[in-house]
Amino acid sequence: MSDTPLPQPLLEDEELERLDEFLDSESVDPDALDLISAHGFLVALAVAPREVESATWVAELFHGEPAFADSEERSEILGLLEKLHGNAIDTLEQGGLPELPFDLSLEGLPPEETPVGDWCAGFMEGVFLDEAAWFEQEEETVATLLLPFMALSGLFDDEPDMAEMAADSARLESLVGQLPDLVLDLYLHYRVPPETPKPMPRKKKPAGRGPGKGKPGGKR
Repeated sequence: MSDTPLPQPLLEDEELERLDEFLDSESVDPDALDLISAHGFLVALAVAPREVESATWVAELFHGEPAFADSEERSEILGLLEKLHGNAIDTLEQGGLPELPFDLSLEGLPPEETPVGDWCAGFMEGVFLDEAAWFEQEEETVATLLLPFMALSGLFDDEPDMAEMAADSARLESLVGQLPDLVLDLYLHYRVPPETPKPMPRKKKPAGRGPGKGKPGGKR
């Protein structure tokens, strides 16, 4: 029996449909993130090494203020986004995997032409929102952990060191299936300190003996 946890949905299907409907409507700036990109964006914020204020990420996600029909709709939509973000944090905190809202396959297409690429591009938007915090420590390790998201996002295809990876369709396909685990790996990187060797306890000197008067060959 496998110990691998099943990915957990971050919102119910009807909640995702409601967000999709709103983000695809004329109430939102054409440059705003769609549902898939917004999902990746909020998962990245759940992973992020430090909290980003909601006013900051909401403005980035929508590219400004949407034309909400009324205060009720505003509360509904922002509440769903906050719920997705909070559920991602809770899932990762418990060592679970987030369920991604698409099939984990490229189906022979370039990543940027698939929901996979959109989700990873949204994830990287979340990284860019506070890039300094992500790379503040252990920059090389973080870059390695983020490499699959970068490669699948299609945002870095013009960079020479990414070209070889972008051309390896079999490798990219294998990375897609690992995305939920890679998200958890990144989260744990920031939350679980590296193990350090425990210091050896000092041996106490026998009572009444001064320096240099211990047993021959003994540790002080």
